[in-house]
Amino acid sequence: MKKIFFSFLLSAVMLLGGAAVMANSELEQPFAKGEINPYNEFFTGTTHLHRLVAKDNVWNSSICNVTFYPGARTNWHKHSGGQILLVTAGNGRYQEKGKEIQILKKGDVVKIPPEVEHWHGAAPDSMFAHISIEPNLPDNETTWLNPVTDSEYNQIK
Repeated sequence: MKKIFFSFLLSAVMLLGGAAVMANSELEQPFAKGEINPYNEFFTGTTHLHRLVAKDNVWNSSICNVTFYPGARTNWHKHSGGQILLVTAGNGRYQEKGKEIQILKKGDVVKIPPEVEHWHGAAPDSMFAHISIEPNLPDNETTWLNPVTDSEYNQIK
């Protein structure tokens, strides 16, 4: 009986482990892809969001894993308390208003000062994931601006 139970338990663990791997098989990343992003109205293309740390009065930050499908990107936006991006997978892009587009890859860190207009997202041919950290809560507000046009997005040098 113990042998049957152990076999059943082992099968269940392997099945669940396999499901977790399959969920991220589109892009190997350390965190779950999450659900369709509830803020997708401020994005072009498809993105997913998995909240890792909710806004609260203890840590004064919000931390999320954001997964972008190829070509997906945020609108232009700014954060009154700044933002930090930790790139975990894929190839992406980042641009501050008036500056050239930067290519992002796994391991890159982007520190965005308060009130700087910017956008970020996936390269046209790659999925992309980053951890988004919004520090300085509760006063850090996001102001969503215009969508990034295809012309702006493709101005890579």
